[in-house]
Amino acid sequence: MDEIWFVVGGGVFVLLIVVLLWWGRSSDKAASRQAHESAQGREPPVELGEIYEFGVVEFTDHHSGERIAVGKVEGFVLFTEDVPADVSEGDVIRGKVLSFNEGRTSADATFVDKR
Repeated sequence: MDEIWFVVGGGVFVLLIVVLLWWGRSSDKAASRQAHESAQGREPPVELGEIYEFGVVEFTDHHSGERIAVGKVEGFVLFTEDVPADVSEGDVIRGKVLSFNEGRTSADATFVDKR
């Protein structure tokens, strides 16, 4: 009988973990969706041709295979290309804004220098 309760208790524990993981991901998606919707309703805090300083949050791969630095200026996302290999997450760089992406919720920039 004790073995049955052990198995049932273990199953409940696993179910609880699965629910908590799902709930966390669901709230992350909702926060991301809300931030995206908010960005669509405001003017970008950057201007074309201007240079901005920001921290590198992460890197992503462009479809061309190029490594792109992702950073934010006042919560606005900048995708920065031509970043040297010695730049890492957490580094502060400067990028020149080249163009806005569809919906003006993010922009593309080119690397200027590392601070």
